[in-house]
Parts: sequence; C-alpha cells; structure tokens
Amino acid sequence: MSNISKIFSAELEGVDARLIEVETDINVGLHSFNIVGLADKALSEAKERVNSALKNIGVKAPNKENRKIVVNLAPADIKKAGSQYDIAIAIGYLLASQQIKDFDSEDKIFAGELSLSGKLRPINGALSIARLAKKLGKKNLFVPKGNAEEAAILQGVNVFAVGSLNELVDHLEGRSLIVCQPETQIACRAGGDFPDISEIKGQEHAKRALAIAAAGGHNILMFGPPGTGKTMLAQALNSILPQPSLDEIVEMTQIYSSAGELAGEPFVNYRPFRAPHHSASLVSVVGGGQNPRPGEISLAHRGVLFLDELPEFHRDLLEALRQPLESGKVMISRSRQSLNLPSKFILVAAMNPCPCGFYGDAEKACRCSAYEVFRYQKKVSGPLLDRIDIQIDVPRLKISELRGEKKKSEDGLIKKVLAARKIQAERFVGHKFLTNSEIPSKLSEKMIPLEKPAEEFLKEIFDRSMISARGYYRILKVARTIADMEMSDKVNANHLAEAFSYRVKNPEL
Repeated sequence: MSNISKIFSAELEGVDARLIEVETDINVGLHSFNIVGLADKALSEAKERVNSALKNIGVKAPNKENRKIVVNLAPADIKKAGSQYDIAIAIGYLLASQQIKDFDSEDKIFAGELSLSGKLRPINGALSIARLAKKLGKKNLFVPKGNAEEAAILQGVNVFAVGSLNELVDHLEGRSLIVCQPETQIACRAGGDFPDISEIKGQEHAKRALAIAAAGGHNILMFGPPGTGKTMLAQALNSILPQPSLDEIVEMTQIYSSAGELAGEPFVNYRPFRAPHHSASLVSVVGGGQNPRPGEISLAHRGVLFLDELPEFHRDLLEALRQPLESGKVMISRSRQSLNLPSKFILVAAMNPCPCGFYGDAEKACRCSAYEVFRYQKKVSGPLLDRIDIQIDVPRLKISELRGEKKKSEDGLIKKVLAARKIQAERFVGHKFLTNSEIPSKLSEKMIPLEKPAEEFLKEIFDRSMISARGYYRILKVARTIADMEMSDKVNANHLAEAFSYRVKNPEL
C-alpha cells in the first residue's frame, strides 16, 4: 500500500515564479529514491542533502527505508532547476512516511536549500515566490531566515523565517510556532560611490542635458575627445535621479534576487548603475543562457546603463539593444518557453569621434584618415542612434574652467528634475508608465499639447530635416520634459527648438 503527499514549491522563470507541486509516493519494493519531472543536476542531488538532513535531525531517513520512493515535480514537462525544492521534498517525505502529523498544505509554499545538518541556506528569487504566493492566495510562505526580510517586503503574505528543518517540523506539528516575519521597512539610499554633479567643473551644456535625461528618463549619447569628463558626467547622473518608489524597489529587488545579485542585502533601495565592459558577451548584457537569467540591461532596470566607448562593443550586442530601448523589456526565446525580462533603463553612452579621439578637436590634430573616421562612427548604426533622444558634444575644458570656482547651479537642476518627475507622476496616474520617455505614440497628442506657434515650428523642422517618425515622437517627448522642468502646461517653440538641437549631431537623423 502506497502513501502519497503533495507539497507546493516554486520554480523561477526569469524574474517570475511558477507554482510547482512536489508529490511524494512511498511504495513497497526494493529501496530506491528517484526525483522525476525534468530535474537538473543540482535538483537531482537533493536526495543526498535530504537524506543527510533528515538523519541528522533524528528521524528515519529515506535511505533507511526498504521502500520505493518517487518524488514527482509537476507539471512534469517544465524544466526544474535549483536547490529551493529541498525542504518541500523533505516535508513531503515526512508526510508520506507518516513521521509527522498531517496538515493543510493547500495554503502553504515551501522554498529553501538544506545543509547536511538540517539548517536552511538562502535561495535566489524569494521575492518572486512571495509575489506568486500573493497572486495565488497562498497565505503562508516558508523561506530560510536569510530570505525572510526580502520576502516580507510584500503585504498580504505571512512569511515564516525558518532556521532549520527541526524548527519547521515543530511549527507544522504545533509544538513551537515560528513567529511571522514583520513587514520590511525600506529606507532609500544613494547607490555606489559615485561623484556628485556639483563636483564637476564646467560642462554646463552637458549638465543641462543630463538633467533633462534624468527628468524624463531619456537616453543620452556624449561625443568628445579623451579626458573631457564623459565618464564622470555619466556617473554623476545618479546624483540627480529621484529616489525610487516602493513599487520600483520591489521590481528591482525581484530582478536582483532572481539573478543572485543581492549580495546579502534584503532589497535594492537605490537606482542601479551598471557599466559593463566593452568585451562583455551578448548573453551577459541582454540576458539568457542555458537557465535564462537577467542580464545587465535588466539589472539596470529603473536605473542607468552606461556603455563607455560605445563603438568598441560587439555589433550584435549593440543591435540587440534596439528592442529593449523601444519596448522597455527584452524577450528571451527558447525552444520550450519565452521569457519577458523588464529592462526600462536610461542608456548613457560615451564615444570618441574617431579611433585616435581627436577628430574635430580645436587644440590637438587628428591622426585618422577620413575613411577611418567614417568607419569608426558607422560602428554605431543609424537605427540605434535613432533611439537615443539626446546627443551632445562634450568639448575639452579650458584651464580657467578647471581652476575656477564650482558653480552652485546644481541645486536648481535637482529641484527642476524632482519637480518634473512630480508632474509626470500626477499626469500618468492610472497608466503603467512613469516617465515622459515611455509615453506611447498613440497618447502623444493628448499628453503633449502644443502651443500654436510650436505646431508651426514643428511642421517646419519636420519638413526641412530628415527626421524619422520615431525621431519626431522622441523630440516631442524631450520637449515635454523640458516644459515640465519649466513648469509649463503646454510645449512651446523654445522647448521644441532645444529638444531638436539634441538630435542634429547626426545629419542623417
């Protein structure tokens, strides 16, 4: 006669979680312990961890049973990976072997890795599993202590911090109850040791462009010779970005937790700044792999992705950025499944105008031929440039600017950025987007009203310049951001003129 139990756990698919039923059957026969349901190597080895953990907490382990034990992970046609199934398998075995009292498992999800002594180790994706539990109405979530604070960010789910398998068994049998984890309190902070924009001398035009990018979430490209401060300007962008909201913190934490990038922190409460090297592979930047995981563009979600020396990146990698820049998400397609990973970031790119870096410089002569300059600049394709709203020159500074006093205009820039973000938050109530750069084309006329002279000016520049339809809408969105910074309800001709000036670096656009 067989005994069957059913426990719920979860599988990570990208940054989301999927409910998995862990069924355990114990039947008569020669001893065997098998895990079925497309389990990977780490999961197949769970039976050894479960055997040792159960033996070391003083109960009869599976390898001491002269029985045939089968653990089925359903749905069986979905590939399962990771070690988060350990405690579900252990509890399922204890239930099936009648070594613990029966309990209602329908409202419970178990996720955690077992050590050989029966202690629980943290796992990736605890917040994703908590979101799944809330969505499905599973009221109780049991996770390792190292994941409890992360999972308790969400309201509506009872999170139990489990230290060991013994503690969990005592709780389920009612001998010693585990206290429910209190809701996690979040305080925002600055991310990384980056320069403040007030530390940068000169480059007032670039600072203005960065403020517009920060206010509306617009992409920006900086041209200029080596050593003019492009990298420092990019790093300083974080100092003028507003603090993330609770919803944004949940989104970012979910991504970092799924990728195993939390580094011991319970949440990500700052705007991320990601700067992959130009030798980075396509998978590391865009995401994917054998077990698909978020790449750099997803880890930069709601923050900044900085690509220094843009033409030096692989061409296929740069072209792969086109879809995420347009849609705010990246689709990873595999034969068995397709995953959508969020990737709404501000792209900040920097490049030299030529291989030697001094083409167009007023003080140092360029050593490159015309063909070399042309070939170098063509490494960045027109369609990619068309998705970058702001393109500016960052010229060499004079010694008088470097040794002069720092200006105190940065406070005004930050106030304008925060005021513009507040206006956008009020404007986009009821919508799924947060910044002007995300306004869909179909809503542009409604959300970007133009003054009469501005309409005439827009028609004139569109007729006289080679601007694509995408470029037209992006100019409108940048102008809307400039108007918000000036506290103007409507976009006027000056706002449009400034927005247009940021796209005339490349004549073909």
